[in-house]
Amino acid sequence: MKVAGTSAPPETAPTVSRPGLRELKKQRTRELLLRSALGLFTERGYEETTVDDIAEAADVSQRTFFRYFTSKEDAAFFAARLVEEHFVDAVRARPPGEAPLDALRLALAASWDTIGEAVEQVVPLELHMRFYRVIESTPALLAAHLRRATELEERIARVVADREGLDIDQDPRPRVVVAVFGAVMRVTERIWSGRDDAGLAALRDLTAAYLEHVSPALTGDWRRTET
Repeated sequence: MKVAGTSAPPETAPTVSRPGLRELKKQRTRELLLRSALGLFTERGYEETTVDDIAEAADVSQRTFFRYFTSKEDAAFFAARLVEEHFVDAVRARPPGEAPLDALRLALAASWDTIGEAVEQVVPLELHMRFYRVIESTPALLAAHLRRATELEERIARVVADREGLDIDQDPRPRVVVAVFGAVMRVTERIWSGRDDAGLAALRDLTAAYLEHVSPALTGDWRRTET
């Protein structure tokens, strides 16, 4: 309260804190390197693109590239790692009581839109999808992709085992069901990469269609004709 005959102290202006500027600059540099890398990989080819090429396209030094990525492969699969983490979290979040294969299928179905959003945080989704098609025709990328898929399956199998209260080293079912799910995803990727429509919606629809065939394919009588 102001007292007569005295002057009120000036109001202290709020301090504007900008602790995130440095991090924002680093984020922008990383995204620029990612866009440059994926753009060159899709246009020129993965094997034909060097780290120097990526750095030059991003107008930074080779040393700067290695501050953000350990290798070309690290840059190539950066966005894919975001997708993987997103999916693992989605599986963990499924309601208890769902059958393991249903939990995997429904986790994927529920997370398609947010997966796209996760990718868009670092690179344009369209560029990510175009690059993903390059994997099938590039031996080095395909080998890395399959290795990473195997590692991801093991992580998810452990999540499934935890959900079911099982010892994964004593009960093979978590690894078996995740292996089946992973095989369906692999078939879907291969079929999708050979089609003209390379969008996320096409991959989503194809994946859903293939997953619906898992149970009939494993337990049904293929020789029985529908009437």
